[in-house]
Amino acid sequence: MQARSEAGSEVGGEAGVEAGSETGAESGVEARSKAGGEAAVEAGSETSAKAGAETAARARARARARGRGRAKAKGKAWAELLRLPALFTVPGDALAGAAAVGARPNSRTLLAIGSSLCLYEAGMALNDWADRAEDAVDRPHRPLPSGRIHPAAALAAAGALTAAGLALAARAGGPSLAVAAPLAATVWAYDLVLKRTPAGPAAMATARGLDVLLGATTTGRAPRGAPPLPGPLRRTAARGLDVLLDATTTGRAPRGAPPLPAPNAPRRTSVRHALPTALTMAGHTLAVTAVSRRETQGGSSAAPLAALATTAALAWRLMSAPTVAGQPGASPVAVSPQPADLTSTPPHPGPVEAARPTSGRGRVEASSARRGRVPVAVPRAWLHRAPGLGASRNSTEAALRGALALAYATTFARPLFHAVLNPSPPLTQRAVGGGIRAMIPLQAALAARAGAPVTALLTAALAPAARKFARKVSVT
Repeated sequence: MQARSEAGSEVGGEAGVEAGSETGAESGVEARSKAGGEAAVEAGSETSAKAGAETAARARARARARGRGRAKAKGKAWAELLRLPALFTVPGDALAGAAAVGARPNSRTLLAIGSSLCLYEAGMALNDWADRAEDAVDRPHRPLPSGRIHPAAALAAAGALTAAGLALAARAGGPSLAVAAPLAATVWAYDLVLKRTPAGPAAMATARGLDVLLGATTTGRAPRGAPPLPGPLRRTAARGLDVLLDATTTGRAPRGAPPLPAPNAPRRTSVRHALPTALTMAGHTLAVTAVSRRETQGGSSAAPLAALATTAALAWRLMSAPTVAGQPGASPVAVSPQPADLTSTPPHPGPVEAARPTSGRGRVEASSARRGRVPVAVPRAWLHRAPGLGASRNSTEAALRGALALAYATTFARPLFHAVLNPSPPLTQRAVGGGIRAMIPLQAALAARAGAPVTALLTAALAPAARKFARKVSVT
């Protein structure tokens, strides 16, 4: 009995141990499974959170890209509406006008350029607003018919730009505003009324001529109470005359030079001296506008042929030597066949002598005083005609003038010749674009012809930029 009890106890103990082991193992497995599940859930949550964050970041990036794309498209539409590459043809008007009156560009010139740019762009916006119905048929890709810019926005831009242009002209002074106001009126009249009439090309030519006169009026206007010449320029003129007197033993002017102006002669700032330059720019603009009237239909060689003849005539005039009156600082009088006397003893000191310092440059003062000669004003034509003086500069300016005239003729004549042979719309539009780009070398050549080579080079430097941007945005 005792043996059976011990055996039962052993069996029961072993069974209990085994049952306990199995229960513990199952509990451990369940615990590990539970822990693993929780870890998996946490890992999945983290992965989902990261995926959501990445998705949100990508969505924000796409939204920013769409915003940049819309802004870029809107900017391109406005660039097409305003024809931004054509802006490079505007500053040369004011610079050529300033050179025509013998004035150097100054802060007022910048105001004239700013006013011209605003009025020019106002005309561009107003042009597309007035042509929106016609462009919907002939050029539906333009910003207004394509819906990229609302017509009301274009009209508002035209009004705002006109106001800005007049404000800049008013800031430059009353005479500048007196030229800018009819210029703005001509622009609006052309776009709204005159463009489809026979007077359209003449109106556009008038606007370009007024733009040149705006630069001449604004730059050449001397401040109230100012002397005829700035002090440094008076001293420079005096020294130049001393050199001329020392170089010539006869004391007489070079043969064929004009007589000296009066001692108190004012600086040449009259707007009438800029009229030849303004008429030249107006003639070129008249030719370009006449060609542009057929740029969407084509079919006529008459306008390109007339423009080709005009270009040849203007290029010939640019290459010819300027007249004495066309030289900055020269007296606008006829050339005297008799040599003029360089010496004079006026009853009072001239403007140069009165402003010259009495210290630091005694040698120059004494040289004139000993001879009893009072330098007054030196026309550049004297230095051009004096033996051994100005010859090098003359040849350099002539070469520059010829190169710019050739660049003008080449830029416009080549596409015109193609349009004459085949007056199709694409070739006619190309001729119009060439005429617009040719304005830059024309303005530079006019400045060089007026005796302002630095201004001419500055104007000509705008041509590469205009050509580069014209590849991206059409100027027509």
